[in-house]
Amino acid sequence: MEFVTLNNGIKMPILGYGVYQVDPAECERCVLDAIEVGYRSIDTAQAYYNEDGVGNAIKKSGVPREELFITTKVWISNAGYEKAKTSIDESLRKLQTEYVDLLLIHQPFNDYYGTYRAMEEAYKAGKAKAIGVSNFYPDRFIDLSTFVNVQPAVNQVETHVFQQQKAAHEIMRKYGTQIMSWGPFAEGKNDYFQNPTLKEIGEKHGKTVAQTALRFLIQKGVVVIPKSTRKERMVENFNVFDFILSDEYMAGIEKLDTGESCFFSHYDPETVEFLAGLGKK
Repeated sequence: MEFVTLNNGIKMPILGYGVYQVDPAECERCVLDAIEVGYRSIDTAQAYYNEDGVGNAIKKSGVPREELFITTKVWISNAGYEKAKTSIDESLRKLQTEYVDLLLIHQPFNDYYGTYRAMEEAYKAGKAKAIGVSNFYPDRFIDLSTFVNVQPAVNQVETHVFQQQKAAHEIMRKYGTQIMSWGPFAEGKNDYFQNPTLKEIGEKHGKTVAQTALRFLIQKGVVVIPKSTRKERMVENFNVFDFILSDEYMAGIEKLDTGESCFFSHYDPETVEFLAGLGKK
């Protein structure tokens, strides 16, 4: 396993297992499978409704807690200082742990300044080893970073071969914040797994499209958390440390970047109305 060192000295696996859209009923089994395969970083969130399953798997895995890296996120409806404080403790209860390794604001809506203050307190109290944000575009990221006491350690944003976040990555690097990818496979959009560039480069190394795409991001210094409910796919996604892409191949994959989201834009009023509305539920 390769690691990145966050801005406060905490080491984080560059490859983890994400449980977004994993049914709560099978989350425990999936996380146990992932840990058995070798994953030590697990990414969940309040909005995924499967923190309980992650917590059960952590307890049953037999792996010492200090060897695991657990991430969760505060949802929009729990935004604001008081609500966030309560929700953080509730997440720890569900995860059956005294601390999380990384605590993020899930979306830049509602009172995320109040949320961040609660997270800073959690960080100072040892309830979180590191704190950061998710889905913060450069403008809001810079704004928040300028006025908080603890610089975000991570910003988790949509990042894959079609949306490589080149400009955002440079800004995060300037502020000492680690970029982390959600959706490293773009959920298969744009005929992802049949992409001729990724297929050709993968075949040269005896690797799949998925492995090639993950290796590209890892070599770019991006933390990735691919999700699968199938153990054989977990194994495949984990086996990306035994080959290196040449500069030529890296440049070829860089050309796939469209600079646009495959999902949504926080600059779109309808998207903002939808996400902001979730904060009232």
